[in-house]
Amino acid sequence: MTEGSQESWEGDFKRCVEFHGHACPGLAMGYRAAKAAMEMLGENRSKDEEIVAIAETDACGCDAVQVITGCTFGKGNFFYKDYGKTAFSFLSRRSGAGVRFIARPDALSLTAEHRALFDKVWNNSATEKDLKSFWDVQRERTITVLNQSLGDLYLLEEVVSPLPQRARILDSKICGCCGETVMVSRLTETEEGFLCRSCQERDEKSGQIG
Repeated sequence: MTEGSQESWEGDFKRCVEFHGHACPGLAMGYRAAKAAMEMLGENRSKDEEIVAIAETDACGCDAVQVITGCTFGKGNFFYKDYGKTAFSFLSRRSGAGVRFIARPDALSLTAEHRALFDKVWNNSATEKDLKSFWDVQRERTITVLNQSLGDLYLLEEVVSPLPQRARILDSKICGCCGETVMVSRLTETEEGFLCRSCQERDEKSGQIG
């Protein structure tokens, strides 16, 4: 099994693999959470903003969440919190119900062989044989995640926090520094005029502001 091979995957998970580019345990984790959440909430794939998803990681599982739930950055119903946790929350605007999936500590643990191969791939020192072994191990671990009981992978808790506001389409203005068009909600009024965040951050670093 090579990185690009998708012939053994079927159904919804195959769509996730095609979107992500390859099959891996992290993608399978996101898939399992998203599929379970849709069933628990009694929802179909989001055409607009019917469902809200919140990811606490920017890793592989996020791609499966987007494919299965229909929650995307472009629609404004997929949110990222930079917490470094394999955790996903799903909320229904229709019912107000929500559930958070928190990966168990050992859910994505690697064997010594898997870790050694991963390190070689990461360091660009893997031979062709190493690469084949790596993707074979990845495939085996992916299959395990797809077939494990949900309780072996995740802890679940009810989400009671308020739903995020629906996405808004706002006017844009010109940044007084770079001259680029910026959404008005992302501009800050300063002595130099209205500045976008990137110009403000640059000026703060150079000591021109504050």
